[in-house]
Amino acid sequence: MTGLILRLAGPLQSWGERSAFSPERDTAAFPTRSGLIGMFSAAEGRSRHEDPRYYADLEFTVRIDRPGQRIEDFHTVGGGQPKDRTAATSGGARKGDAVITRRYYLADAVFVVAVTGPEADTARIARALHRPHWNPYLGRRSCVPDEPFLLRAHADDPVRELLGHVPLSPRNTEDRPDVSPNEPLVDFVWETYHRGPLPDGATTATAYDVPSSFAPHGRSHGTRTVHRTTEHLPDRPRTRQQELHQQLIDYAKEEA
Repeated sequence: MTGLILRLAGPLQSWGERSAFSPERDTAAFPTRSGLIGMFSAAEGRSRHEDPRYYADLEFTVRIDRPGQRIEDFHTVGGGQPKDRTAATSGGARKGDAVITRRYYLADAVFVVAVTGPEADTARIARALHRPHWNPYLGRRSCVPDEPFLLRAHADDPVRELLGHVPLSPRNTEDRPDVSPNEPLVDFVWETYHRGPLPDGATTATAYDVPSSFAPHGRSHGTRTVHRTTEHLPDRPRTRQQELHQQLIDYAKEEA
């Protein structure tokens, strides 16, 4: 099935799995289905009240080039202010005190995502990402993506591109201390595993990140099953950081 390829990289990313606000706002270890569909909806200028199941036919495969380091931000809003200037409640009153949250991010992470689906849908999304109505971000508005962002607007087999063609970012030594930084062992997250039976060592988990509503006062999500594997990509040695940006640009230009 055809599709497009995104590279999600930047100083910070945060992919929440929770549909309600809470004092502790965690991040998933990889881009969520909800976050990616929200990005596409924003690029196409869709309202939060529109049904996100419009994107139900899309499938995501994530290559984890660099998992990043999980960091915490101690965040306060409205401290030291009179009550009428503190944060508002959902009912329109004022809290009277500072709102304290702990927000978690992935620092220096790199993910490459194959988006597969009906060609009419992926082509429309690619056009929107080229000229977005609202700019894309990596989970939170403060998390700006690096360039190049849209590596391929059209790929005949996006998953095959991830496995054999898209340049691999260098790994930090602390990511996998048991593996050489240049060893082409790469973790993948699959909705559907495309390489036969799941290999030994694969893990299967339930992700609570399938959006059924983005409405501000009615966000809701369902679940999906994901599989995480480690793949050996002998034809994709990791690229040195000094050479990576040019190789990514050259790869993106191949389409043109």
